[in-house]
Amino acid sequence: MERVSDMQKTLLWITIACLIAGLAFAETDSEILDKIIAKQDELYRSSTSHAFMEMSITTPNWERTLEMEAWSEGMDKSFIVINAPAKEKGTATLRVDEEMWNYLPKTDKVMKIPPSMMMSSWMGSDFTNDDLVRETSLKEDYDAETFLPEQIDDELIYIRLTPKEDTPTVWGKIEFAVRKSDYLPVWQRFYNERNELVRIIEFKEIKNVGGKTIPTVMELIPQNKVGHKTIVRYIDVQFDIPLDPNIFSLRNLQKTR
Repeated sequence: MERVSDMQKTLLWITIACLIAGLAFAETDSEILDKIIAKQDELYRSSTSHAFMEMSITTPNWERTLEMEAWSEGMDKSFIVINAPAKEKGTATLRVDEEMWNYLPKTDKVMKIPPSMMMSSWMGSDFTNDDLVRETSLKEDYDAETFLPEQIDDELIYIRLTPKEDTPTVWGKIEFAVRKSDYLPVWQRFYNERNELVRIIEFKEIKNVGGKTIPTVMELIPQNKVGHKTIVRYIDVQFDIPLDPNIFSLRNLQKTR
């Protein structure tokens, strides 16, 4: 039997040391899952954000497009105002922590939105109040696990979310796919408590906007309403910019625009 040379021993120990170091610094599946979920929560936010958007709503009977401006601070504060068309101009939505209000310029009234209405339609679209102000945190309100669908794309990671016991939601589960390369979402599928597919959101037109790479188009197609579709398009977004704290106030919600 040949004796192992000192050089071979040294190389062997270096290899073992590298493997141990790699294991020490490798992310666990749980850590990767946490990163993916956190990215979805923060995708269109940051410490602060200011965005110009268009929302196109299509039904079998009518179509309309809203031009909107939105501000956010972390996960707890959101303010959205409609700039066009003239019929809806000045309509605004404010969310601070767990509370949400709508301002209707036609009646010059502020309406507080109860938690029971967070899953209701926003401005007649297929998006809900919760979608627009993102009251629900995927990380805090859902349990996450990976899964494999019937048709698998090797470039994607598939995540299934089930709501925690105290999470106020109509969804029995949410499934979504993200790209392995950067964890950007490709699609989301929402199921009711009877495990029926209710709606699909597809994420399109990935661009670098405001120094952040995001899908600039979200297309929501409800599965239980034939001929309905809502598309949100981000025209411009800025992240991590100074914002006047008075933006997220009831006084700002109701002021003349």
